[in-house]
Amino acid sequence: MTDAGLAALGIHRIPVPVPFPQAGGPVNVYALEDEGGGLCLWDSGLGSPEGIAAVLDGLAALGRSPADVRRIYLSHGHVDHYGAALALMERRGAPVPVHVHPADHAKVAASAPGWREQAPHYAAHLARLGVPPDVLAALAREVGAGFTLARRLPEVRAALPGERLSFARFEAELVHMPGHTPGLLCLWDAAHGLFFSADHLLEKVSPNPIIELGPNGEEGAFHPLLRYVESLARLRALPVERVLPGHGPPFGDHRAVIDGLVAFYGKRQARILALLAGGPRTGYEITRDLFPRAREGDLFLTVSEAVANLEVLEARGAVARAEEGGVYRFRLSG
Repeated sequence: MTDAGLAALGIHRIPVPVPFPQAGGPVNVYALEDEGGGLCLWDSGLGSPEGIAAVLDGLAALGRSPADVRRIYLSHGHVDHYGAALALMERRGAPVPVHVHPADHAKVAASAPGWREQAPHYAAHLARLGVPPDVLAALAREVGAGFTLARRLPEVRAALPGERLSFARFEAELVHMPGHTPGLLCLWDAAHGLFFSADHLLEKVSPNPIIELGPNGEEGAFHPLLRYVESLARLRALPVERVLPGHGPPFGDHRAVIDGLVAFYGKRQARILALLAGGPRTGYEITRDLFPRAREGDLFLTVSEAVANLEVLEARGAVARAEEGGVYRFRLSG
């Protein structure tokens, strides 16, 4: 379906700049024409001055303003997808309902523990993965700065899988696709074959499987890549005509993109097995082998990627871990 065809359905994509090159391009805010003449936003964009300005300019290009926004649905709780929501409501002069899956509620709600409260849990976990103290300190500064690009929300409502949303000229169903986050939601318009994939499926970038700890630092609360591959299989079975992603322009042939991703993860896991054939390694050592040119500031993402693939290999029984002196070491099973 062309951009003109999407516009005829009342679907308008607003690209919003993000300072994260690994995101795969500007984040998309979808302004969806709602029943009664208002708008529903599928994601709200980043809360930086540039991000907020891009959303306002995008609305103005449609002859709209924040006053037209009646409700907001967040695909997931990452800063580039929810960061501008509060600023838009302030410009509107009144709150609107904001919905997110319960599993991502703590990422966006002001009432939940924020980055400052959670940082010690993640630092301790990364230390168990072998990350040195000086690298941890640099990482904490950079990751913490990212959370300044989003303001948490005073009130958030639950968006539940299977819920049907009615818009001016189409209907769609909320679909839970855990992986990139525990509560990632997509929007499926079966009548037109349109799938709003958020960061679940991107054409050019593999969505990062990010380490998720429990509220008190519990490990094993969520295995992102294991869940992601399960969700991909469900998406592959759907008769999608056009994917409307969280980053980049719409694209087709979702099955080819999914097959490429599965093959990509298979190669990465084969590389990890080859590395472990040389002897046990920490998660940090494996990360450095896989991503030798990565910036220190990207370490949380690269460690998350390495550990997520290790978890897949552990689940298969190919790899085992043991804690030695407070640090996990991974080795080939047997």
